[in-house]
Amino acid sequence: MLVSDFDYDLPPELIAQEPLPKRDRSRMMILERKAGKIFHSSFQNFPDLLSAGDVLVVNETRVFPARVWGEVNGKVVEFLFLAEKEHNIWDVLCRPAKKVKIGEIIKFSHGLYGKVLETGPEGRRYLQFNIPDVKKILTNIGAAPLPPYIKRPELGGPQRNSDLERYQTVYARNGTSIAAPTAGLHFTPDIINKIKAKGVHVVPIILNVGLATFQPVRVDVVEKHKMLKESYTLSASASSLIQNAKKQGRPVIAVGTTTVRTLESAFKNNTIKSGTHETGLFIYPGYTFKVVDKLLTNFHLPRSTLLMLVSAFAGTEFIKKAYVEAVKQSYRFFSYGDCMFIQ
Repeated sequence: MLVSDFDYDLPPELIAQEPLPKRDRSRMMILERKAGKIFHSSFQNFPDLLSAGDVLVVNETRVFPARVWGEVNGKVVEFLFLAEKEHNIWDVLCRPAKKVKIGEIIKFSHGLYGKVLETGPEGRRYLQFNIPDVKKILTNIGAAPLPPYIKRPELGGPQRNSDLERYQTVYARNGTSIAAPTAGLHFTPDIINKIKAKGVHVVPIILNVGLATFQPVRVDVVEKHKMLKESYTLSASASSLIQNAKKQGRPVIAVGTTTVRTLESAFKNNTIKSGTHETGLFIYPGYTFKVVDKLLTNFHLPRSTLLMLVSAFAGTEFIKKAYVEAVKQSYRFFSYGDCMFIQ
């Protein structure tokens, strides 16, 4: 299967640069798989598509302000803090990476300094810091880790606070994600209350979004791509609720591709296994879904693993047709864009 099969033309002006003033005013494309039909709606109507007894699974991971600018030999470099690997030693991505060499000292604000210990592929570096609680400082100096297709001025700019709020789901609780589970950005407390009032079970899980979710596919053949690992947590109560729904034939609805990968990874020997685990599951056409029955998702980048996942769920040709329709109807694409409900 060729990666080029998952390409499509997208006018740049359809890439959403800002969130809508109100989260739930996003447009929502509805795909009915059995009938092969496409409908247009608004996310405000999402509760109407759910029924009592349905299980709606959301990823309540929290995004931290992982995007920071530092100074190297008088030059400004952008850093994305991925994870603390050891005490005071962080794995980071930097851009432009050629300016960040072993032994260099990076000067950040608030008295934070990092020394480059190692270099890695694709702009990765290991930095050792002079202050123990780096993450605490990042909350003061970091910006939302927006993807590169959302353009912002250097050093965060005046939109820093707005992005820190809007690039976060209203139900975010725990976790250390470097990207938002963007299908959840459309929800408001009012929408969630309406869903619960219908008798829908809203079940939280956590998958900490890392590089795996948005790493580029650099091979020509889909099957040769290898996913990086990400950690997820599924509580015993969540596992039980989902398990019972499957046994009773009630729909399990995933909010976002990270939720899909969590649920499908947790399925072992006909049970939903609880606990904290890692997953490197790569879902592409040909995959047989064991847990997820319906999916709410955003519109994804060409040639991405996320587009391959939704193509596996809805059918490659149906998704191609839907994306052509979305472009024709001027839907807003990617993280701050509109959504699609596949049922």
